[in-house]
Amino acid sequence: MSKDYAKAFYKSQKWIRKRELILKRDEYKCRECKRYGKTSPATTVHHVIPLDQRPDLKLNINNLISLCDKCHNQMHNRITGELTEKGMEWVERIAPPPFLV
Repeated sequence: MSKDYAKAFYKSQKWIRKRELILKRDEYKCRECKRYGKTSPATTVHHVIPLDQRPDLKLNINNLISLCDKCHNQMHNRITGELTEKGMEWVERIAPPPFLV
């Protein structure tokens, strides 16, 4: 997937509306922090299975979670772009095999 495609997608009205819907669903709170009894404001909507791996899930509500910036940065290796162990935990939590196939 090209960077231009992703850039255009994140500026699209469909994404902007879906992002707001997910933030509302999660009460504008970080789902990762919530797992540990913390309350942090969510600022990002994260694709659990990354957009470049499964573009067909780009607007699927089951693939989207609200996160604070700190937690979102912990989901990705910012050098390689790959999911971290924490990111993979979310994939396994919401999309166990064979969903990933």
